[in-house]
Amino acid sequence: MTKERADLGFSDALDEFNPSEWSPKPAGQPKREPVDTKTVEAMGFRSREPKPVVSDTAGKEQRRRRTGRNAQFNLKARPETIEAYCAIADRQGWGLGETLERAVELLEREYRK
Repeated sequence: MTKERADLGFSDALDEFNPSEWSPKPAGQPKREPVDTKTVEAMGFRSREPKPVVSDTAGKEQRRRRTGRNAQFNLKARPETIEAYCAIADRQGWGLGETLERAVELLEREYRK
C-alpha cells in the first residue's frame, strides 16, 4: 500500500526553474575614502574608541623577579600590616617572597627555645 503525497504547490515552480539564468552578483560599489575622525567628532559625533584607563596603581612599583619560588601562599591581613610588610621589603630592597623567608628565619630563631 503506497500513500500519495499531498501537493504543496511547488512542482510548477521547480519545473520552470533554470539555474543557468542566475548570474553572479556585481562586484559592488568602490570603497569610500576614510573620513578624518577629528572633523566628524567636531560635528558632534562621539568616538567609540576606548579611552585610556587611568590606573590608580601608578605609584606602586612592580616587585617581580625570577627567584625559583613557585609556590603560592595566600593569607588575609589588615591593610596596615600589609603596608608595613611591603615597607620593610622596600627599605631592604627585598622581594616579598624573600622578606617572608627572612621573617620565618627570625621567628624560628626567636621561638626555637
